[in-house]
Amino acid sequence: MKSWKKEIEINAPIEHVWRYLDGSVENMQKIMPQVIEQKPIKITEEVVGSIYRQKYREGKRTEEYDIETLAYTNEADEKKLKVGFILAKMFEITALYEMNKINDSRTSFTYTVSSRPLKWYLKWLLLFATDKVVVEFLDRVKNVAEAESSGG
Repeated sequence: MKSWKKEIEINAPIEHVWRYLDGSVENMQKIMPQVIEQKPIKITEEVVGSIYRQKYREGKRTEEYDIETLAYTNEADEKKLKVGFILAKMFEITALYEMNKINDSRTSFTYTVSSRPLKWYLKWLLLFATDKVVVEFLDRVKNVAEAESSGG
């Protein structure tokens, strides 16, 4: 298994940043443009255990998989969403999004992702994996949240 963890400060209120993860598919697509659809399959009252079927476009290919909510916190000063899914029957992925309120207009955002190969011959692929995708994701969230917070 390989994990990456990065943190960034965003000049936007915590509730504003949170809506990209805990809201509509349209909001999610602003930070995850490859997501083309997300439908609830099973919704639990406590959110943890909820399952969504997500369609994701990678180039010309469309992948479909079920995402399970593994952890969920939605407090005024702290928000957390952890999800898990199997990608292309090859990797077990977990993604943890954590937000902490710094003040009324600043949010600390930490993104932790781990990837576990499900087949022995895929392990070598992770040797060459970098944090590039994680860094690009954090930059996208920061850019979108700050642009929409100040402009809208």
